[in-house]
Amino acid sequence: MGAWLGVCPVCRAGLEVVALQCPVCETRIEGRFYPGRLARLTPEQLAFVELFLRSEGKFTRLERMTGLSYPTLRKRLQEILRAMGYEAEEEAPPGPEEQQQILEELAAGRISYEGALRRLRGRAGSPEA
Repeated sequence: MGAWLGVCPVCRAGLEVVALQCPVCETRIEGRFYPGRLARLTPEQLAFVELFLRSEGKFTRLERMTGLSYPTLRKRLQEILRAMGYEAEEEAPPGPEEQQQILEELAAGRISYEGALRRLRGRAGSPEA
C-alpha cells in the first residue's frame, strides 16, 4: 500500500489526482479525477470507518470492538464527518434501538444514571461516572 497523501506536505492544500496507471500493463490515463470524500481521511480515520461499517453502525458493537466509550466514539465520528467536509449535526435524541442500547448499558453498570440520561436526552456530553 502506498503512502497517504491527502494534503500537500508544503502548503497543506488538498491534493488532486491527475494520473492513474495500471500496475500490470502500465497504461496511463492523465486528467483531473475526483477521488471522493474518503480520500480526505487519514489512515487512522479510514480504519475507524471500516470498524464502524463492520459494526453496522451499532455503537455497542463498536464499543466492544475498540474498548472506547460512547462519547469518545461519537467524537471520532464527528471529526471524520468534518474531515469529509460535512457539518456534524447537533445531537438528536436517540431512536428506539439506541434507547434500548443505552438502557442495557445502564443495567449492566457500564454507564451511570446521569450518563444514560444525557444520552437519552440527546446530549452525549462527558463520559459516564
